[in-house]
Amino acid sequence: MTPSTRSKKRSSREPTAESSSSPADLKRPKLDKDELINIEEEEEEDFDDSSACSPETLVFEIEKKPTRSKKATVKPTSLSKRGKEKADDADCRFIGEPIPDSEAWERWPERYTPKEKGVIGTSTAKEVTKARRHYKKAEIDGVVYNLYDDANIKGEDEGGDYIGRIVEFFEDIENESYFTAQWFFKAVDTVIQNQEHLVGESRVFYSDVRDENPLNCIMSKLNIVRVEPNINLAVKEAKLPPCDYYYDMTYSEPYSSIATFPKDCAKAYPEQELSSTISSEASCETGLAETIPEHERSYIVQRYQDSEMKLLDLYSGCGAMSTGLCLGAAIAGVKLVTRWAVDFNKYACESLKENHPETEVRNEKADDFLKLLHEWEKLCKDFSLVGTRRSQISVPTSVEEEVSDDEPIEDGEFEVGKLVSICFGDPKETGERGLYFKVSWKGFGPDEDTWEPVEGLSDCEGKIKEFVTRGYHDNIIPLPGDVDVICGGPPCQGISGFNRFRNTVDPLKDLKNQQVVVYMDIVDFLKPKYVLMENVVDILKLCDGLLGRYAFGRLVSMNYQARIGMMAAGCYGLPQYRMRMFMWGALPTENLPQYALPTHEVVARGGIPNKFEQCAVAHDKDQDYELQKALYLKDAISDLPAVTNSETRDEMPYGSHARTEFQKSIRQLKHELIGSTASTPSTSEAAMLYDHRPLQLNDDDYGRVCRIPKKKGANFRDLPGVLVNENNIVSRDTSVPIELLPSGSLLIPNYAISFIKGRSTKPFARLWWDETVPTVVTRAEPHNQRIIHPEQDRVLSIRENARLQGFPDFYKLSGPIKERYIQVGNAVAVPVARALGYALGLAIKRTCEDGPLLTLPPNFPNCPMRSSSQEVDVLDAEV
Repeated sequence: MTPSTRSKKRSSREPTAESSSSPADLKRPKLDKDELINIEEEEEEDFDDSSACSPETLVFEIEKKPTRSKKATVKPTSLSKRGKEKADDADCRFIGEPIPDSEAWERWPERYTPKEKGVIGTSTAKEVTKARRHYKKAEIDGVVYNLYDDANIKGEDEGGDYIGRIVEFFEDIENESYFTAQWFFKAVDTVIQNQEHLVGESRVFYSDVRDENPLNCIMSKLNIVRVEPNINLAVKEAKLPPCDYYYDMTYSEPYSSIATFPKDCAKAYPEQELSSTISSEASCETGLAETIPEHERSYIVQRYQDSEMKLLDLYSGCGAMSTGLCLGAAIAGVKLVTRWAVDFNKYACESLKENHPETEVRNEKADDFLKLLHEWEKLCKDFSLVGTRRSQISVPTSVEEEVSDDEPIEDGEFEVGKLVSICFGDPKETGERGLYFKVSWKGFGPDEDTWEPVEGLSDCEGKIKEFVTRGYHDNIIPLPGDVDVICGGPPCQGISGFNRFRNTVDPLKDLKNQQVVVYMDIVDFLKPKYVLMENVVDILKLCDGLLGRYAFGRLVSMNYQARIGMMAAGCYGLPQYRMRMFMWGALPTENLPQYALPTHEVVARGGIPNKFEQCAVAHDKDQDYELQKALYLKDAISDLPAVTNSETRDEMPYGSHARTEFQKSIRQLKHELIGSTASTPSTSEAAMLYDHRPLQLNDDDYGRVCRIPKKKGANFRDLPGVLVNENNIVSRDTSVPIELLPSGSLLIPNYAISFIKGRSTKPFARLWWDETVPTVVTRAEPHNQRIIHPEQDRVLSIRENARLQGFPDFYKLSGPIKERYIQVGNAVAVPVARALGYALGLAIKRTCEDGPLLTLPPNFPNCPMRSSSQEVDVLDAEV
């Protein structure tokens, strides 16, 4: 029986710790010395004790602590230290009659109950200051302040001042004067710090964090205006009334969430109804209509009428992320379809097209795709297509330009039959970049098609119009408003720990990191409802997480809601750890999607940056929850047939039945997994296994692998001629002759001895059945990683790696063997993407609750698909 995965409600109002060292009270498993040393992974394993939690921290369980870091929060830390200090450095006093006792007891009951530790506002448990009476007004240095006024509030002597809303005036039992401030966060006090220029100096974010402070800390009155969120930030700021600051969203430290006000705003922020500084002149819908150009509004109207949600997968690889998102959304009852995909790797594009024939797959750079989007919009405007319904368009036939059969064609000239494709770039490799059309020549076959620059087709306007009109009708390239969801993981080779020359001062100036900028530029142009960006955790480490902060700031600057979460693949039913960062974005008119809480235990290997540990998707330590047992290598691959190092078959029969629940699930056929009955494969087709072949090792490496004992923990150290000292550092044993292979090469190569200064156990290491893999990588060589099969003399096959990533067995891969390994290693783990897709589906249907986390239904991977007409049980998505 599957254990329940439900947990108690995790409040987004409880701030988490931002400490400089690992919390001592986190639950830790016992790891041996080698495991503690060798935690590096393929892409982002340059772990640094100064920037990461201890490597053995379990990611599914954390304990929240109050945030007291001056740089991380606007709460003035020195105020609490002042405690009972007399307010004698300013002329301050309460004025007017006290609030009647009955009203005060009702509004602030914790101030009048017997002395105890409790919670005030959203601060963590502490001793509550008891009150004698409450007031509605105070006078400070001759200025009268009312409840719910906004003010500058004094911080530490060496620190800056803060801004907050006065939500309580009271006198304690020792006649000391206090007020409670509910804090506003400036951009510099949020995850956007160091990129605050993206959102401007006048925009602040309301929070649910409040503290009590001596009355004398109030410095001056402010005018902070609340405005309704809309799409165009520049227009909103231009229409602001005179004010010191404005706010339109809230900020919550857990998962660094910037979001619109919750559904139950009056309950979460009761003073909102009382504040005179709130401007509600226009609804969110009005703001949307006022700031989107007329032609874009028609796109949005049409989009709401469509029966499916359209997804654009950028940097798509072979399509794992979009596949998982669509599967998860289907479980929630939403039809999400990958309509477009873009990737520069042609083999990955072939794999995606093989498995998703309905997708418009573009094999090009994202930079060129962005330029094409702009050019395509211009063409659609030139032919008066923008703003018209696609179903109302008649595709013209450009007969006026066709050359008559009786008219002779001069030597050296060819007749344009039709235009079949479009791109921006340099497809002819002439050095001339620009807009190109692929031309099908009359009288010639498809193999003779050529790319021609638009300038060379000046006499073919009719052909161009025909192509553009048909392309608009078929939606081959999205226009603003066409895309509902954009997902993707922009490559950031410049942040990898393996890059010795990475720019650690300003990573944005590194050309290898520019794809984050391109990704956000595409989002800015297309304005999808939802955005999901994935990346390695190093994006939150290098240069204090500057690239991650930039991406987050760009979303907020475009007026998207946003939040950050780090999820480990093993927490969702895979035998690998693989921690990755996922950043959600949503228009202010939509529900901001959540993160699914872990369902499985995991053998953790750390890597969480301290400054973002509040973003680790995890159960609270104090919550009641049950997790399914961690999966191991045997659970995933023990049913696969034995193959040799020289295996060349791309297809083969299974030869045995599934032995575990994981294997039964991963063997599901496509029509079973997505609920389609359109085409049911035959029995013979259903029995085939794809891509179960390993990278063929050269003779030297194969000889070394054959010498590695078939036991747990075996590696090159088990070969003759190796010494291991008391510090776990290896060296050659000079007392024995150096053994050579038949080729004359060393049995134990020098790089194995010197890897990680002699401390590593990874070279030529066998995995074992009861182990969890750190991370599936893109390279299959056994030189510096554990990738040798437990009992067979070979590396793990492509299919075995694919199973560790959660690819269903029906998913075929294309290209040379090494390219298929790269596709699998670069992919987002499918079960993680499926959990995110389920959260997205709930957000689309507006059946999710407020807050950053949800609990997946029991036995989630095997949940039946829901039709779009079925309602999702809210209990299945308990927050």
